[in-house]
Formats: sequence, C-alpha cells, structure tokens
Amino acid sequence: MVHFVGAGSGAPDLITIRGKKLLEEADVIIYAGSLVNPQLLAYGKEGCAVYNSAKMTLEEVLEVMSDAEARGLTTVRLHTGDPCLYGAIREQMDVLDEKGIAYDSTPGVSSFCGAAAALDLEYTLPEVSQSVVITRMAGRTPVPEKESIESFAAHQATMVVFLSTTMLDELSERLIAGGYKADTPAAIVYKATWEDEKTAVCTVGTLADTARTNGITKTALMIIGDVVTHTKYDRSQLYHPAFTTEFRQASE
Repeated sequence: MVHFVGAGSGAPDLITIRGKKLLEEADVIIYAGSLVNPQLLAYGKEGCAVYNSAKMTLEEVLEVMSDAEARGLTTVRLHTGDPCLYGAIREQMDVLDEKGIAYDSTPGVSSFCGAAAALDLEYTLPEVSQSVVITRMAGRTPVPEKESIESFAAHQATMVVFLSTTMLDELSERLIAGGYKADTPAAIVYKATWEDEKTAVCTVGTLADTARTNGITKTALMIIGDVVTHTKYDRSQLYHPAFTTEFRQASE
C-alpha cells in the first residue's frame, strides 16, 4: 500500500492526526526534501527507510514504491502542504494503477492556508471577495493560455500565486495589465508556519521591491487583493441577530 500524505504547510504539528499515524507505521518514507520540514521524519519508526525525492527522478521514486510493495511493505509518499496542489501526484498514481498497486491520499494543510494564518487574514470577506484563485506563473512548467494571470486579474477576486517568487517584476506587470491597480494590497509570505516564517504587506506595484528588501528569493507565495488589508467589509449575515438560520431564529 502507498499512502500519499500531505505534510502540512511547514510546522511539524500541523500534519493531520491521520498523516502522523501513517508516518509512524510506515516502513518506507519518500519525502519531498526541498519543501517538507525534515522534523516530520522524527515521527517515523526505527528502521524505517527514508528517501529524499528532491534528489530522485519520477522513475526512481516509483521504483522504490514498487520494490516496497513487492516486499509487502507500507510506503508513505510525503508531499508538502496538500498533495492535490502542485504535488505532481497524478503521474505517480497513474503508474501505480498500471502496476496494480493500491494507494490512498491523506489531505494536508496547504501553505495558502498557513499564509492566511500568518497574516490573520480571511480570504472571503463579504462585499470584498468571495472567491480565491490559486495559480502560478509559467516557468519551466507551462500554464494553459486560458489561465493567464491577466485573465484571472480581470475578475478582481482574491488571488494566491505559488511558485513565482523569482518573477515578481513580471507578475506585477501582468496583474496590472489584467485590471488590478498598482496600489492594490498584496502580501508576500515566506515559509508559512515554519520557524523562520516571514511576512511582508505591500502593493501589487511593489511586490518585487518588497521581496528584494526582505531577501526573499524562493519558498514564498503572494496574496493579491483587498482582503489583505481587510479594512472595509460587510458583516456576515450568518451571525447577524436579524438573520434566521436552521439552528437559530432572528431576534430582531
């Protein structure tokens, strides 16, 4: 059996209870060493074989999984955040399907959630933004043309941009070209929930300068939109005394 497990956003105690239990039981752990906090490996049992996938190809990862399965061992494939976001898990699952190897997936706390916690931020404020766009700039891995930064910016929804810290000058230009004003609030969160977490609130127009000032060159995400400053928003109707719900009658 292969268990794909979300390691969480960084802090070792933000892994799920299920994820921790699977790590404790695993005979083999393959972890994304470039992003997963190595402190999580302490949950592994004595004698567990540990592999750093940052130094491996897909084929090598799958070879380890196949070998473990042939020996009746349990494997945990430990991905950063939640595996469903930029985890490259589908290509692994497809091969496991071909080989008839069973697997399942355990979700984790994504870094975009950790970043919101770092800023005490709510992504969905009434009358400000009720949608969150999670995307990235095109690099060595392309982005579909229909999912351009400009097209998403046109909606003025909250945007969270992954894997783009080295392209912030271009990101600013494209956000502005798409419809955001240069003075739209923005934030950069470096290594959300890690011990060396760093946050910087800025604007769309100052993203690159802010990153340079703070020495941030990687392992960060950018949050774009008025929710960053959360100064003007409407009260939620859910807890308004004049609002009736299935569980509470209006009192006004």
